[in-house]
Amino acid sequence: MGLLAAIRREYLYIRHAGQTLWMLRLVTPDSPRTIVDIVEHRVAQSPGNPAIYYQDEMLTYGEMDARANRYANWALAQGIRRGDCVALLMENRPDYLCAWLGMFKVGAQVALINTNLTGASLAHSIAISGAGHAIVGTELAASFAGAAFETGKAPQFWVEGLLDPPLAGARDLSAALHHASPLSPGPAARAGVTAKDRAFFIYTSGTTGLPKAANFSHMRMLFMMCGFVGALEPKAGDRIYDPLPLYHSTGGVCAVGLAFFSGGALILRRKFSVHEFWNDIHKYDATMFQYIGEVCRYLLNAPPNPHERNHHIRAITGNGLRPEIWPQFQKRFAIPRIVEFYGATEGNVSMLNYDGTVGAVGRVPAYIQSRLPTRVIRFDVEREVPVRGPDGLCIECAPNEVGEAIGGISGSAGRNFEGYTDKRDSDRKILRDVFRHGDAWFATGDLMRRDEHSYFYFIDRVGDTFRFKGENVATGEVGEVLAAVPGIREVNVYGVKVPGVDGRAGMAALVVDGSFDMDGLAATLKTRLASYAVPIFLRLSSHIDVTGTFKQRKFDLVREGFDPAAIADPLYFLDPRSGRYEPLTAERQADIIGGRVKL
Repeated sequence: MGLLAAIRREYLYIRHAGQTLWMLRLVTPDSPRTIVDIVEHRVAQSPGNPAIYYQDEMLTYGEMDARANRYANWALAQGIRRGDCVALLMENRPDYLCAWLGMFKVGAQVALINTNLTGASLAHSIAISGAGHAIVGTELAASFAGAAFETGKAPQFWVEGLLDPPLAGARDLSAALHHASPLSPGPAARAGVTAKDRAFFIYTSGTTGLPKAANFSHMRMLFMMCGFVGALEPKAGDRIYDPLPLYHSTGGVCAVGLAFFSGGALILRRKFSVHEFWNDIHKYDATMFQYIGEVCRYLLNAPPNPHERNHHIRAITGNGLRPEIWPQFQKRFAIPRIVEFYGATEGNVSMLNYDGTVGAVGRVPAYIQSRLPTRVIRFDVEREVPVRGPDGLCIECAPNEVGEAIGGISGSAGRNFEGYTDKRDSDRKILRDVFRHGDAWFATGDLMRRDEHSYFYFIDRVGDTFRFKGENVATGEVGEVLAAVPGIREVNVYGVKVPGVDGRAGMAALVVDGSFDMDGLAATLKTRLASYAVPIFLRLSSHIDVTGTFKQRKFDLVREGFDPAAIADPLYFLDPRSGRYEPLTAERQADIIGGRVKL
């Protein structure tokens, strides 16, 4: 790296990181300040400014706040108070943000439920939050009604929007909101709430099978928002396009903060569409957009769009933009600045790539390590444990050596580990006696390397959870569903790399008997698993290899992948044309690798 490049790198880092740290003065555990105060300040300053664009609708800050006030006053009428939880199951639209903002106005917490969930997974996610009420969009009312709640566990079922025909037990939230006051209930309604209180339950998949609820405080929300505002410096005239689901922290916190902190406008899309992406950017005159790696991959593989360079985008931010497509993506779509970031919803490790170094997820130079202690330690991938020295302590990796990224735990805004609702799940993510006896660090479960200039590069996930289509897939959950299918005797689920596809596609090695029905398997799985969790590939094996402690071996299976030329076992793939598992021949494998079959 040349001298001028190094000077520019440090200038950008100090400028943007300094802005972020200055803003973080707002984020203290005992502060009563939350996102409600940020929004109400914007309303007082400029009530007529655009806050949300959605389809052909535009809500001003004043209108959005009035709608949130209706939700708040409805909540008070139902006896919902500080510390109570309300579940929110709704696809992207303005009411999603108004609903949780209204709940915050009365000190309530909100469980952001993944809209892909059905059945037992959906019921479990709501039940572990302890929600007494559920706000459900009409488009997901049937899913909620079909969830298998245990007796006494189902919350009151409120439907926002016109429901035709009616569903048993559903209450009309739209009518209730119409009669609720649009005036603010005032700060007394949330008296006692501080930044360290929980704001959201945000769900993440683990190796235990069912979703886990991560605690997400107001402090963490403001910390994340300040980071992106400090990095991208949004203005009131900015318009941030957000096609990502609002139940995820990337789309539901990061993009929202860019708009609300600056007084800019958020452009919501109900669901991401590769065909409408650039048309939307042009239609709403967006100046920024939020991405995940899979979005970038889809756009790059799409045919040219007349608006893909004819736009006013000045910066984009997100995570998962892989190094192999980064330069091509930036050049083709004329993106002036890319701010890649890293962060786990439930974790305490977060970083930003302020200067756009290709492939890096962030940078933590030595002079800021005390504020953001992030290290990379040696990790035994096959045994899935850190490597420890003769003294029992972990060993920090040398520059460019791959290991597991970890974050030091303390009570400060950026270093606190808020964990999950289940303490056992939280304890599994804490490493103790790492660099000295008695210390504690959050284990990210991600393999990274850190170079000599303190840039971090994501390598892969550790363990049984892999990402596909921007979602975490828990192999335990998929395995449990497969094991319940008649004729399947043993299951081993894992992820395999597919050229041109971000993350890993699901694959399952199965041991089956004569009663197994391959023809009906896909239809069965689609009713029991989220779409992204249904395995793409199957391998019919005579047995499943296990270790001496009866842990299934995955290493060789992952290495062999889905190559019919190298695997004697029968292979199948989920054909998007037929919607069924079809034999995987060499010709079909070539079509998949060549991108002629879209997974």
